[in-house]
Amino acid sequence: MTGNQELEPLDPETAKEMYHREREGEVTERTLQAHHYRLVHFIRWCDEEDIDDMNDLSGRKLHEYRLWRKEDGDLNAVSLRTQLETLRVFIRFCETIDAVPSGLHEKILLPTLSNDDEQREEILRSEQAENVLEYLRRFEYASRTHVVLELLWHTGIRLGSIVALDLDDYDPEEKRLELRHRPETDTGLKNGSEGERLVALDPYVCEVLDDWIDRQRPEMTDENGREPLLTTQHGRLSGTTVRETVYKATRPCYYGYDCPHDRDPDGCEGVDYGSYSRCPSSVSPHSVRRGSITHHLSEDVPEKVVSDRMNVGQEVLDKHYDKRSEEVKVEQRREYLEGV
Repeated sequence: MTGNQELEPLDPETAKEMYHREREGEVTERTLQAHHYRLVHFIRWCDEEDIDDMNDLSGRKLHEYRLWRKEDGDLNAVSLRTQLETLRVFIRFCETIDAVPSGLHEKILLPTLSNDDEQREEILRSEQAENVLEYLRRFEYASRTHVVLELLWHTGIRLGSIVALDLDDYDPEEKRLELRHRPETDTGLKNGSEGERLVALDPYVCEVLDDWIDRQRPEMTDENGREPLLTTQHGRLSGTTVRETVYKATRPCYYGYDCPHDRDPDGCEGVDYGSYSRCPSSVSPHSVRRGSITHHLSEDVPEKVVSDRMNVGQEVLDKHYDKRSEEVKVEQRREYLEGV
């Protein structure tokens, strides 16, 4: 405690809920959800450590959490820094409501990232994607899980884009999707109106979509009276459900392979995506996007085409999304240059 500051007792879960309400309207729903998922681990740690009052936190305790979170999540430097940055913002908020000592957030040390660290990010590799999709095509054809993974891999679109799709955004005759920015009805695109575009679809993907719509899709409208392309029994598919779906379906034990981590698959099951995400082999929707972009580039799709299709600038694409090895790149250049 610094100076004469008097702290007021507050349990971690309530503090997180207050933080959530405070940030509503300040940040996008997507950012709010991301903060929620990161702070869930902090609440879980507090519970394990019997910390039921934010007043009890100290620099040493927060360092213990940092070490625990890195090991618990098997996090690389990039992921750990992201988690701790959110925790810092949360702790700073707690300072303003006299739940923790002033300046406590400054004691959360962030990992220093090298250029290699910044680019070493999780990705769904082509081989794993093929294994997942082969299983879904055979055993869960045209299910919601199949449609989500098929669309994410084939198009490389963002999580928010797949959630935003309506039935009439799909044109089966022209074999394409239209991505539209509609923030007034809660489905804005990350890049706003600049993210609006037409996305061509493979005929097979259209077959899957047609069968989903005709046979599997629950006929629902959302609270804004729109008809989502992807629905649940409660309305529009949420970002949370997309994350859970992807984490769950990309575990090797889900698509028929033995666990490479010597874990009991039954022990990995849970009521939320948090348990699925702890599988070292499972990946997030953004990792599917990253893998899809890399796959397109590896298949000699020109960078400009990939940039336009996936709505990502070429500089960002080169730094964060293009995960081809230098060997692959040089061989692709060689093929283009042969005979020149």
